[in-house]
Parts: sequence; C-alpha cells; structure tokens
Amino acid sequence: MYCWKRIVLKFYDKLDKIIDTNNSLLSIGLDPIQESMPIDDIFQFNRLIIDNTFDLVCAYKPNFAFYESEGIDGLRALEKTVDHIKSVNNDIIIIGDAKRGDIGHTAKAYADALFNFWDFDAITINPFAGYDSVQPFISYEDRGVFAWVKSSNPDGKIFQDLRVLVNGSSGDSLHFYEYMIQEIIKWDNNNNLGLVVGATYPDELAVARNLAPECPILIPGVGSQSGALKESLEASVNTLTNRSIINSSRGILYSSSEKNFPDIAREKAENLRLEIQQIVSTLI
Repeated sequence: MYCWKRIVLKFYDKLDKIIDTNNSLLSIGLDPIQESMPIDDIFQFNRLIIDNTFDLVCAYKPNFAFYESEGIDGLRALEKTVDHIKSVNNDIIIIGDAKRGDIGHTAKAYADALFNFWDFDAITINPFAGYDSVQPFISYEDRGVFAWVKSSNPDGKIFQDLRVLVNGSSGDSLHFYEYMIQEIIKWDNNNNLGLVVGATYPDELAVARNLAPECPILIPGVGSQSGALKESLEASVNTLTNRSIINSSRGILYSSSEKNFPDIAREKAENLRLEIQQIVSTLI
C-alpha cells in the first residue's frame, strides 16, 4: 500500500470533520458484483463511482467478501481502490467491512492487517468473543471500530433478540443485542468504538442510541433491504450527535447498467444525501 501522509486525529474528530466538510452522513458501500457491473474491471468500476461521488459522502465501505471472492485480482482491486480514495480526499473515512471476530494473537494479526497493511480508517468486527477479541482493534486510538450488534436480516433476531438475565437472581433481563451494547460501550476509552445496527430495525436502533448517546452508528440496509431511512434517522440522530452513517450500496452502484452509470450513481447519491439532510434538519 502507498503510504499517504496522515494528520493523526482521534477517530471521532476525523469522522466529525468529514461529516462537516462534505455536509454528509452518506456512506457508499463499494460491493462489486460482477454480474451487475456495467464494466468488467472492478477497480475501474470503483474509480468511476468514487470520482463522481467523493464530494457527497463521509465514507466509503468496501466489503471484503466481494473482493476475496475474486481471489488475488480482487484483493489487488481493493488495494488500488483504497489508494485511490486517499488520493482523491484523504479525509474521507474508509471502512473495511471485514466483520473480524477472533481472540488472542489472531485478533492482533487481524488488527495489524486491517490498520497497518490496508490502512483503513475504520473496520467492522463481530464482538461475540468478548473484550479480548475487541481490545486489539480499539488499541489503535486513531482508528474506528464498528461492533456488529444488530444485523439487518430477519433471521438475526433468532439470537440477537434472545433475553438474557442480568444482575443475578433479580430477574432483570435484556435482549442479547442490548446487553452487548451495554458492555461494549464500557470499553470505549479512546472514543473510537461504534456500532452496526440495521436500518430494518428502527425500534432497536432507538434502543442502541439510548444506550450509546454519542457513539457513531453505521446503519446498513437502506434501499435494497427495505430499511426505512426516515425512521432510522429519527431513531439515531439527536441533539447530542449526528454520527449516524447511512450506508447504501446496490441502490447507488447498480442504478444504471448503461455507460452513463457514473452519472446516474451520482444522481442517486446526491438525492439520498439531500433526503438525509432534510430529515436531519428537523431533528437537531
């Protein structure tokens, strides 16, 4: 990876800066699906999307699965994509959507790879294994760590909505996702922990915001997964924070299969950004 000069900021400060500069809470998920792409080259596809939207977003979120599935060529495309975003605007947050979750030396190795080799500004993790699986990531004080606590898929509730007893024999209980949030925010000594909560569950999103009033929340599922934009923002934006990052992938990337796809992608991104702004203006 090319080593871009970085002005070191705490993650929350870096996120707030780009939100203010671009006046945007929009993240675009760079999820290349070969059969849906108007051109074959993954990097060139990403480059055209980036070049036409970089002034409209606070973040880009490449999902590792779509690059790993293409083998070495896919990983090279990801490397070039990360470098290109930094060359266009090094203040834009690049979220490596890897959802890593392991312990000990393996977790440290994952953190080293994602932050030192790939040079992501933030990543997603699965916190199921507890503090010692999260600590290697949050020890990077200038990088963000989004803990996946409430997924956007319907079957996620099978585990995430289970009620667990707390406070011993008193009979108090919380949903498992609530308990995870309650514990996770205790670990946020560096102001670099965030949450991932799907837009398909605005009520649960409101619970998450109540438990973590100033924590960044990455909100996938708007658009193709029928997540509700207005309800999600109403649940997660308050007078304390607007750190609610709305991620859209397929609704922007694949809005046209013609040669004009970069222009149509910009139009879709601009419309979504404006819609977000209009809703947020009524909330803060």
